[in-house]
Formats: sequence, structure tokens, C-alpha cells
Amino acid sequence: MQKLPAYYNFWHYLGHYGLKAAAFLVLLFLMLPILIIIPLSFNAEPYFTFTEGMLALDPAAYSTRWYAEILTDLKWTLAIQNSFIIGIASAIVATILGTIAAVGLASPVMPFKRLITALLISPMIVPLIIIAAGMFFFYTRFNLVGTYTGLIIAHAALGVPL
Repeated sequence: MQKLPAYYNFWHYLGHYGLKAAAFLVLLFLMLPILIIIPLSFNAEPYFTFTEGMLALDPAAYSTRWYAEILTDLKWTLAIQNSFIIGIASAIVATILGTIAAVGLASPVMPFKRLITALLISPMIVPLIIIAAGMFFFYTRFNLVGTYTGLIIAHAALGVPL
């Protein structure tokens, strides 16, 4: 453990340990929902709550039923397949476009560098609901609503600034 400097006064100590306490509380706030959801995912009952058996640690109250459901239900497997297809394709497209943009913007002779930079980072600034609504109305003209191509383009556009 790191020793604090000798010149620290009361306020330094208070700030140091206060920052550590605040960071711990933020981490706890972010992790608590996950720590609650994980035991609930092993519930044998069809509703999402802690049952009497779960609280008494009865082995009959726990089950891997919902994990088996994800792997056997056609709707879940199709959703997982769609996520992989769209996620991988959009990551590849966004990486290629982002790399090309970064190389171009790094050039000292690039014209309109500030304008292009502002345009490229705009998906990070504009709220997602505005982007989604705009893309939906734009996509309707080209019949891209609900297609793999439309979803890949939309996700890649949001990933290019990153």
C-alpha cells in the first residue's frame, strides 16, 4: 500500500479517502444490479423474483431452465445470430471507415479538416433518439428499414467516431 506524503494535512487525508470512498460507492452502484440479476437468472419459477426457496437456499428453487431456453428456443437463437452478423459486420465497416478518416485527417494538407472532424464526431454529440428517427425516415425512401444492410449501416455510422 502506498504511503501518503508527510506534508498531508487533515484536508488532504479527507480528500484522499473521500475520493476512494466515492469511487467505491460508484463501483458498488454500477455492480449491484449485476450482483442481483445473476442469482435471479437461476430461478426455477416463471417470474422474476426471489422466492422463499431461493432465500432459504433450497436447491430445488434453483434451475438452469432459462439458460437452456436461450439455447433451444428458435427466437433466442435467431436473435443471437442476428446480433453476431450485425455486430461483426458493422464493426468491420466502422473500423475501416474510421481508419481511413483518421489517416486522412492526420494529413497536414487535408482541406476542411475541422468541418470533416465535426461531421465525423456528430454521432457522439447528437442524441441517439434523434439519429434513430432521422435514419428511419431516411431509410424508408430506400427500403432499408428492418434489413441487415440498414442495421449494419446505422451501427457502423455510430461506431465510426469511436
